[in-house]
Amino acid sequence: MSRFAAPIAEQIWDMKYRLKQADGTPVDGSVEDTWRRIARSLAEVEKDPALWEERFYSALEGFKYLPAGRITAGAGTGRSVTLFNCFVMGTVPDSMSGIFDALKEAALTMQQGGGIGYDFSTIRPRGAEVKGVAADASGPLSFMDVWDAMCRTIMSAGSRRGAMMATMRCDHPDVEAFIEAKKDPARLRMFNLSVLVTDAFMDAVKADGPWELQFGGKVYHTVQARDLWNKIMRNTYDFAEPGVIFIDRINKMNNLGYVETIAATNPCGEQPLPPYGACLLGSVNLATLVTDPFTPKAKLDPVALDELVRLSVRMMDNVVDASRFPLEQQALEARNKRRIGLGVTGLADALLMLGLRYGSTEAAAQTEAWMKAIARASYLASVDLAKEKGPFPLFDAEGYLASGNMMQMDEDVREAIRTHGIRNALLTSIAPTGTISLYAGNVSSGIEPVFAYAYTRKVLQRDGSRTEEEVVDYAVKLWRDLKGDAALPDYFVNAQTLPPLDHVRMQAAAQKWIDSSISKTINCPEDISFDDFKEVYMAAWDQGCKGCTTYRPNAVTGSVLTVSESSEKTPAEAHAPVEGGEVVYLSEPLDRPAALEGQTYKVKWPGSEHALYITINDIVIANHRRPFEVFINSKNMEHFAWTVALTRMISAVFRRGGDVSFVVEELKAVFDPRGGAWMEGRYIPSILAAIGGVIERHLISIGFIEGEGMGLKSDPKAEVVAIGGRPGKSCDSCGSYDLRMVEGCMTCGSCGQSKCG
Repeated sequence: MSRFAAPIAEQIWDMKYRLKQADGTPVDGSVEDTWRRIARSLAEVEKDPALWEERFYSALEGFKYLPAGRITAGAGTGRSVTLFNCFVMGTVPDSMSGIFDALKEAALTMQQGGGIGYDFSTIRPRGAEVKGVAADASGPLSFMDVWDAMCRTIMSAGSRRGAMMATMRCDHPDVEAFIEAKKDPARLRMFNLSVLVTDAFMDAVKADGPWELQFGGKVYHTVQARDLWNKIMRNTYDFAEPGVIFIDRINKMNNLGYVETIAATNPCGEQPLPPYGACLLGSVNLATLVTDPFTPKAKLDPVALDELVRLSVRMMDNVVDASRFPLEQQALEARNKRRIGLGVTGLADALLMLGLRYGSTEAAAQTEAWMKAIARASYLASVDLAKEKGPFPLFDAEGYLASGNMMQMDEDVREAIRTHGIRNALLTSIAPTGTISLYAGNVSSGIEPVFAYAYTRKVLQRDGSRTEEEVVDYAVKLWRDLKGDAALPDYFVNAQTLPPLDHVRMQAAAQKWIDSSISKTINCPEDISFDDFKEVYMAAWDQGCKGCTTYRPNAVTGSVLTVSESSEKTPAEAHAPVEGGEVVYLSEPLDRPAALEGQTYKVKWPGSEHALYITINDIVIANHRRPFEVFINSKNMEHFAWTVALTRMISAVFRRGGDVSFVVEELKAVFDPRGGAWMEGRYIPSILAAIGGVIERHLISIGFIEGEGMGLKSDPKAEVVAIGGRPGKSCDSCGSYDLRMVEGCMTCGSCGQSKCG
């Protein structure tokens, strides 16, 4: 009996988390083998590994504790990989040599797939004097362009993408240019942008007072604070960026305020980190801990939660010692402070099982109570670890307990820390869980509301076959299992129908007991007024959030998947699966085996002195043969540049998988204005069309397409699909039009891919 609730869950495990040999042969025969691999690896540092392996396995079993993807994929593999998801890099020096040293460190970190955050406030503004070279400074945005190019270069080399976050203080002289940078659709596409907003600035906004933009003690401009705030809001309203980070609040609440100052976050914002700080993430699945769901006796088992949190903290603490790091400074920072980020997923589903409407005051109160229980359990577990293994090296009881976060902690927890110390400086964070939530049975993601009750996805597999399946939310599936065809109750709400201020209420309720921060997207309707939109951010500030990220679909940012639920529909009507989100590809780029079978074809174009030789090599997947690469050669040097380019482009398309027969039709349609030629009794409009004909005959010969003219007419990944009159965007990984903004990340609901990893 499979542990997976749906085919998509098993596919995600197979693609992202299942250990395989270099040739693709699975090492993990089942998900139980994956759990065993992780448990064994993280128990190796214990004095009694066998005992802790079994306990760790019990936490992982049934998707109760979900380590972040990097741990799930990397622990126990024997590979030299980092198990940390994201990093904040070192402070960028205000010198040319220092800036490019920082760029090198970023490249080395990103090469291993880590997302990175940077504060560019430390670079002097555009036009400032550069002494000794008789020149003016180009400003931080010009260097951000260099970082952006570096990220694109590493991606083009085939490395896993790591997202980037750039921050800038609200008093930097170039902050206005930073705010408006993404008006240019081609600029800084590898970055998320956030403005570091101070308490003084928010006071000035509310008072409509002046605001000085300064650097190095020199005031460059004075603006009205409210005008600058409105500029942030307008660009966020129109372009979905920049985000807002309440940086003074973060530093005031930080347990480690006595030894560090934070000026940046990881790409999704849930981990404010010091220079060279790293985030280690995992989530407890609240949906698996509810007993007697959808009955008056429904509750989240407090004993099970306490036990699960304690095991999770111990596992995550062990990751600090088990992981490798791209840079030695990152390893030192992680081991000196041992900060971890334990969060949750399945919160919305758990609330539904208790009969609570997400966003209501009752749901917010329950969320706060659960987060406090998790905070208490995690802190006391870390105290127990300190008794056994020692506190983190930079622990100082007086400084630690004086932080804003610890001042609100229960006195028994404070006294335990004062007496015994604590193993981990910070313990809680709510990170994006889109992929692992799908893997765990499509539980609601992080603390987000349910996105869609159900939708239908059509998958074109690597072997060319098509499958169709319904993807159902975890709580909805459980309701069906228990209640049959009974209509969903009125308290079932989703991200499309939830008022924005209800989102803020939930984020604020959770934030009170989260010592790091929260990755959450506040979905706003397209027709929200600008004034109401601004009120969302002011509410986030007033209610104690550490940052705010919104998403408003519009013609600039593009729309996300449109689902059938609407405010006019009853839950019963919205119960039906959604038609849409069609997936065209569900595959990783294909790796090249050492040997391939192929065929070489000769094309003699009339009037050309030399023939073209076209070699097409194939790969066999699931007993189906498909094209893998093309080589085009000719002694005619006139053809050299374009044949090399064509070789590379076609091969890249073939290796991504899916139905690539559109290449044939695209080439066959190329018309040469100088005239075509008659070949084998038919008119061929160009030499490129002749190449397309060769590829077509080859695809017919291997059974990839049925006959001449049977290829797709266009690339399904490249099509722009109109959804509700707006352009949709396709997933970079699988090609589906099932993108949604979740927890600050544009995430694919079909394959789980997100730019945040």
